[in-house]
Amino acid sequence: MHIKALLDEAILSKNTQKELFSYPDPLQIASIYKDESIALICALFAYGNAKNIVNFLKKLDFSLLQKADVDIIKECSALKYRFQNSQDIAQIFITLKRIKNEDSIENIFTQGYQKEHDIIQGIQAFMEKVYKVNYYRSYGYEFFFSKEFNYPKSPLKRYNMYLRWMVRKDELDLGLFKNINKKDLLIPLDTHTHKVSLKLKLLKRKIYDFKSVMELTQNLRKLDPTDPVKYDFALYRIGQNKESLWSLN
Repeated sequence: MHIKALLDEAILSKNTQKELFSYPDPLQIASIYKDESIALICALFAYGNAKNIVNFLKKLDFSLLQKADVDIIKECSALKYRFQNSQDIAQIFITLKRIKNEDSIENIFTQGYQKEHDIIQGIQAFMEKVYKVNYYRSYGYEFFFSKEFNYPKSPLKRYNMYLRWMVRKDELDLGLFKNINKKDLLIPLDTHTHKVSLKLKLLKRKIYDFKSVMELTQNLRKLDPTDPVKYDFALYRIGQNKESLWSLN
């Protein structure tokens, strides 16, 4: 069976609410709130063990996005997650609250994107806004939002995953952003997706970096030029569960 037919069949079983909730996934939390700021928090904390990510997200009080800075700092005092200490987490909420009070996250991403229909310019525009509204800096804070760049080297997996959630609309993804075309999305490349894509010969580049993102996205566009990233969740799940995809031949 051709790889497109295999993956199209996999999508039917994977891109579902049932599959989403069969294993821990940060999109589960984002799906409850259907809010652009909360979804961004869920996406950017999505590094490490999936179960730990979801357990941490369940501890967060997202109403902090409406509270005074002093209250945010106080209520985050006992929180930490891997590279982020309590101060980092408080400042993350403060930053997103300030952005929320100025403009929508959708508008910021869209204004950057629309210049050349380039997702990377959308991400750059958002990161520029992040570092403009709050002068706080730390390793954990900069890891969370990522450091600004001229051209990316890392896969930017968490931002691309966020944009998949927000731009695509199906049983899986939220579709809250209306002015970015899903054909321009980039694959949220993680290690599971990378390994499976190498095995399926959708990807030749063995280095886990942004060049691999572009190579894989281009090859997925050959399978579906209008919605290449629809294959993301299926590829991820197959890799995560070490499924055979009918022997992966």
